Amino acid sequence: QVQLVESGGGLVQAGGSLRLSCAASGRSVREYTMAWFRQTPGKERDFVAFIARSTGSTDYANSVKGRFTISRDVAENTVFLQMNSLKPDDTAVYYCAGRRSDIGSYYPGTYDSWGQGTQVTVSS
Repeated sequence: QVQLVESGGGLVQAGGSLRLSCAASGRSVREYTMAWFRQTPGKERDFVAFIARSTGSTDYANSVKGRFTISRDVAENTVFLQMNSLKPDDTAVYYCAGRRSDIGSYYPGTYDSWGQGTQVTVSS
């Protein structure tokens, strides 16, 4: 099982940028399709982006397309989420997740490894 630790969250003004990091240990990120989800109080955990383990192909939620970019650094064993043009609606706890499959998934229940989350707050 891979262990995941997120960092990089914080408070930013609307229109600003943040880069989240997800440091993996115990296994290589190459063995996992990696994803980012986000959650606000009282709501379900929502898909943000994934990067497939074999092809490196990516997909994004419509709400973040063109603004967010997921990437991975195999040497650093880390996955990133670059977030630009942030909006107040992006405010949430962001979670990194992994699944041992070549295929990405939009559903949090299909991921078996999770980090503890990092808070992102976007002020208007």
